[in-house]
Amino acid sequence: MATVLSKARRTTLAALACGVGAALAALLAIRPAMAQEQPPFYELNPPLPTDSPGKVEVVEFFWYGCPHCYALEPALLAWVKKLPQDVVFKRVPAIFNENWAASARVFYTLEAMGELPRLHSAFFDAIHKDGLRPISDSQVLDWMKVHGVDVEQFKTTEKAFSTESRMKRARALIESAKIDGVPAIVIQGHYVVTAQESADAMLGRVDQFIGQARKALAPAGAAAAKPASAKAPAKG
Repeated sequence: MATVLSKARRTTLAALACGVGAALAALLAIRPAMAQEQPPFYELNPPLPTDSPGKVEVVEFFWYGCPHCYALEPALLAWVKKLPQDVVFKRVPAIFNENWAASARVFYTLEAMGELPRLHSAFFDAIHKDGLRPISDSQVLDWMKVHGVDVEQFKTTEKAFSTESRMKRARALIESAKIDGVPAIVIQGHYVVTAQESADAMLGRVDQFIGQARKALAPAGAAAAKPASAKAPAKG
């Protein structure tokens, strides 16, 4: 985006993007100056740091309670299965307020327990099909028990320092990426694709930026692959 938005404004727009309340929509109608729609993509300068040297890193920012994120999920899962080996895909739960933090904590707790691959989609379904409320500790714990998760371990892990550290990092990444709503996908810490188009169009843009990021990585990779013994012949 052209300007950096305040934290309060980002929170409001993020909630609206996910259909979180008619009251906020009314607030937007009163303050039309706040209704600046995100572009379908933008660049970050400076880029965010990445954790995957030599590979293209793709990060999806999402919220379990977001209907748009849930709608994107089937296409995203199919797309991830086809990614080449030089692309690394990660998820980061967006945290704009304490309600969003509750589901982010579930994400990082399941991840730490090694249960995320098995239960990520199921937790999405529980919220959008069965009405589970992530802000309800009792509902979440009951759901975990039904799905074979060690509840005592879950409660310990969700309060662990490592979980808090990951939550803190997620908040910092959201701020640095200037993300106002979800889903949003960041490619190589440089390009941000927002949910202003269909799922296919959104992922198509991501593919384009992966190609650009791959080209940017190529010179460094080619230089590294050059034999150290390749020297110019001595003049005789």
